Amino acid sequence: MPTPLPEALAEVRAALTDVDRLVRAVGAGRRRGARPRWRRVELRPVDLKAGRRLQVVEHTETGATTRNLEPADVAGAVDVLLTEPFGNWHVETLEQTLQIRVTKKGEAQVHRAATSRRTVAPSALHAHDRIKPRLIEPDDPLFTVLGADADKRRQVDAFLRLLEPVVRRLDAAPLRVVDLGCGNAYLTMAAHRYLSSRPGGVRTVGVELREDLVARSAERAAAVGLDGLSFVPGTIAQADPGLGGVDVVLALHACDTATDEALARAVRWRAPVVLAAPCCHRDLHRQLGAAPHPYGALTRQPILRERFADVLTDALRALLLRMVGYRVDVVEFIDSRHTPRNAMIRAVRTGAPPGPDVVREYTDLVEQWDVVPALARMLTPELADLRLPPSAAALPR
Repeated sequence: MPTPLPEALAEVRAALTDVDRLVRAVGAGRRRGARPRWRRVELRPVDLKAGRRLQVVEHTETGATTRNLEPADVAGAVDVLLTEPFGNWHVETLEQTLQIRVTKKGEAQVHRAATSRRTVAPSALHAHDRIKPRLIEPDDPLFTVLGADADKRRQVDAFLRLLEPVVRRLDAAPLRVVDLGCGNAYLTMAAHRYLSSRPGGVRTVGVELREDLVARSAERAAAVGLDGLSFVPGTIAQADPGLGGVDVVLALHACDTATDEALARAVRWRAPVVLAAPCCHRDLHRQLGAAPHPYGALTRQPILRERFADVLTDALRALLLRMVGYRVDVVEFIDSRHTPRNAMIRAVRTGAPPGPDVVREYTDLVEQWDVVPALARMLTPELADLRLPPSAAALPR
């Protein structure tokens, strides 16, 4: 149910001005037809020699400005920030995480969840140069066995922070996780290690075509005592994890249409949670012909054509998942300096039928660009009830 925007922003204001309870906040994105002065703002309390301050970092396209606000200045500065037309607010306090998304109609979609974090001493929580608590400690033997350097550990932590909020509400015991195309499986093992602390535990199966990787991953898992984690050889399309059901499907950096195979398997398993980090996107790149007017510049240069194909592929994947009953967001997985393939498709099954706008967006895109995504071809039975026009139907190519 949408919330009036002033009411939602008042809740954000109350959280931002309570410096003793605030952990961090981010304002980003933009509302329809408007552009804020800053690309992104970040707020968090810091303890300086002069006392506690609210630190505000304002990011532009070319740099960032940091201010440490005295208590008397906090309310006024927050009021100014809330007049900026940011499309999203993410606010984390000691008690809850509050997420606000402004819709095209200018209303607010509000999501609240209890904050899940380890107990941190107040002095460490608000320290000016505090170390962000990791979901798996950096000295965990797992990282030694995997040979993970600092970049890999950061990637693991970023992945777990995307996984944690969407599995929090799952009450399966044990939780059943399948990683399709798990490769070297360092994220598979990290997810299993982290989720093992859940009530009821977790059972995880990694599926990988290469038998040498399966054997090596099994040895590593045994070396660090990852009970309940197993690896099986096989293809994504024919994967049978033998868990009696699947709660979470992971597909991390599976190449080209292997990502689509993983998404299709997740849909057929009716998996409640899916996280996919796509790798290369050759399928639509091969299909793209002459760009429709006036978009020729998007595909004229080879590098732009490749990047556009990446974006179009993931946009259509997100729409298709929404069409078969998932709530979807596409988020940054890890900073692009660590890997250029840094998008994550995160989907939560709701079972709700798609709205007409979703189907229309998908139909318009595939008709205008004259493409049929691999995922659509794989989900032909699931899409049949939507009665797509012939030009947008998932016909073989």
